[in-house]
Amino acid sequence: MKRLVTVVTGGSRGIGAAVCLRLAAEGHDVVVGYVRDAAAAEKVVDGVRAAGARAVAVRGDTSVEADVERLFDVALRELGPVTGLVNNAAVTGPLGRFADVGTDTLRRVVDVNLMGTLLCSRRAAQLMTPRGEGVIVNISSGAATLGSPGEYVHYAATKAAVDALTVGLAKELGPDGIRVNAVAPGVVDTDMHAAMGAPDRAREIGAAVPLRRAGRAEEIAAAVAWLMSPDASYTTGTVLRVAGGR
Repeated sequence: MKRLVTVVTGGSRGIGAAVCLRLAAEGHDVVVGYVRDAAAAEKVVDGVRAAGARAVAVRGDTSVEADVERLFDVALRELGPVTGLVNNAAVTGPLGRFADVGTDTLRRVVDVNLMGTLLCSRRAAQLMTPRGEGVIVNISSGAATLGSPGEYVHYAATKAAVDALTVGLAKELGPDGIRVNAVAPGVVDTDMHAAMGAPDRAREIGAAVPLRRAGRAEEIAAAVAWLMSPDASYTTGTVLRVAGGR
């Protein structure tokens, strides 16, 4: 029986870690991509293996082409041909008004959130197209349509670009048997908020959404798992909003 092998970028924490563990439970072998925290990545690998799947952690920066090439090369060597990709790696920079954002932050956000997603998607398309099958799921954000004024307009802009990529690539790769979708989370309770300098942000914003709470990483992972499953076999070019009604 052919194994499912899925690359998850930014897989060492938060939504990415939850996606890795959920996909393992669904029968995927998982490549845990990460950029800094090797210990956290190995913990996710242990969790994937505990679920009965194979796993390997690969360090690299998705905005660097050579690192992306290595990510997929290691996947092939250690686990086999890649059948799925979850583009989860993303950064925001500090919260604040757009006029105050440093150019270095703007470049980093664009490099990781957009260029990284483009590079990984291109490599996946190159590998999947000859085999006539594959699934790509991009992690977008509710910010893509809300704009996130006063917080991170630049981040929202990159996620809107990810939505456009999702729609266009789905149309281009559909005839090759490859599905491309996105999940657009709302506010999710992860450590990303503390990294932005607002550790209470998830709780505060969550109280204002229709469901009156922030989302959980596992709820986003469930949406990703569905889009990657045979149950979603006729779903492509879709941005699935999982945002509590916001």
